[in-house]
Amino acid sequence: MSDVVIGEDGLARCGWGASTPDYLDYHDNEWGRPVRDDNGLYERMTLEAFQSGLSWITILRKRPSFRAAFAGFEIEKVAAFGESDIERLLADTGIVRNRSKIEAAIANARAAAELPGGISALLWSFAPEARPRPVDFTAVPAVTAESTAMAKDLKRRGFRFVGPTTAYALMQATGMVNDHVQGCFVDL
Repeated sequence: MSDVVIGEDGLARCGWGASTPDYLDYHDNEWGRPVRDDNGLYERMTLEAFQSGLSWITILRKRPSFRAAFAGFEIEKVAAFGESDIERLLADTGIVRNRSKIEAAIANARAAAELPGGISALLWSFAPEARPRPVDFTAVPAVTAESTAMAKDLKRRGFRFVGPTTAYALMQATGMVNDHVQGCFVDL
């Protein structure tokens, strides 16, 4: 895959962003754009955790089912989920049915609900200073000092399935860092 490709619409974009219609929409309209609301960040955190070990396209295509299964990712509602909800989710063929990830999503909602300033304030406190956009994908890290610190702090607060790599992917997805490569039309 090339680092930048020209789409049928004539726009240059990150190579992965033009590989499928789902990726095109996600790349052009969502990835890297700042998300600051608590429920939106909880959703992205949950989806990044479910993606672990899978392809992102799988999660994108199941996203509507995830939203339905997890009460629209409303933190307070998911925090109230119990054992019957876990069993319901394990039977839901529209989502990734992994008990550890499901239990982590519920535990993370509970931990998020307990944060005095909300999850947005906490997560954004780890956003690094703006830096130049990467020249190509080889310049995009998988882990940074900030994502490592975020993951460590989240774990200390009872969050699960959010290691340094997942934390960095969350930072990319929610605009804490801008990893659209140079030449991509998306310039945030």
